[in-house]
Amino acid sequence: MDRTFWALSDPTRRGVLQRLMDQPGLSVSELAQSFSLKLPGMTKHLDVMSDAGLITRTKTGRTVAVNLSAAPMQEAMAWLNRYERFWTVSLDRLTTLLEEDDTK
Repeated sequence: MDRTFWALSDPTRRGVLQRLMDQPGLSVSELAQSFSLKLPGMTKHLDVMSDAGLITRTKTGRTVAVNLSAAPMQEAMAWLNRYERFWTVSLDRLTTLLEEDDTK
């Protein structure tokens, strides 16, 4: 899970995951162009995401296609959901305070 959160901590990597959700199977070159990165820079980002299990890469000839793998994010969400009650209580209190303020 540490690798998942590390991979998700970078805005470029989150952007790559969004692109792959919208357009599965993009090549490394297509992804690099989308983010104005050179291939070595994109490869480093993809290595981090691959180590976290967030993507899979498939090579066909000289082209490497990248696909999203959501299972690690599901595990991270399950972990976060265990703590949801802590911020839900705070948000409920804030809502109550705001509603009381509106009635005054």
